[in-house]
Amino acid sequence: MTTPEGPPAARQHAVAVGPLGLRAVDALVAGDLALASVAIGVELPAAFLDDDWLWAIRLEQILADERDEPWVAWVATRGGQVVGHTGFHGRPDADGEVEVSYTVLPELRGRGVGAQVLEAVLAFCDAAPAVRSVRASVSPDNAPSLALARSHGFALVGEQVDEVDGPELVLRRGPQRAS
Repeated sequence: MTTPEGPPAARQHAVAVGPLGLRAVDALVAGDLALASVAIGVELPAAFLDDDWLWAIRLEQILADERDEPWVAWVATRGGQVVGHTGFHGRPDADGEVEVSYTVLPELRGRGVGAQVLEAVLAFCDAAPAVRSVRASVSPDNAPSLALARSHGFALVGEQVDEVDGPELVLRRGPQRAS
């Protein structure tokens, strides 16, 4: 498996982020938390199985194009403990844009962990030559996530309707082009 450029820079932060990889994603789709944990070398919490729909989407992406594997599904850890998952909706597009996603374990929300995860991901993006801008699509009702994105340099650039999530605000960090 290849990894995108930059993880060493991201790992210097309080939260470490890095790809789960095909084996772990496949195990999560199968509901095998133990195998997924072995595949990445850290014990994944049961909450990861709650996102089976996401892992199915990511597995389909990886199987369709292996170049997406190092981009689409990441684990976030702090002090060797899993604090959530993150990653991108795909590898950088032709303009060098990636769309970030991040989820913090429910019991850790509201404690600054989301900021640490986003900081680690953005440090990775800043160090990756292929990435010129980062996009985030957030429900207008998700005030904490909107505040987090805005506090990390994201600006509102538009709106969209996602087929799964419904209405979303589109925010971008980096070159501000129209959505």
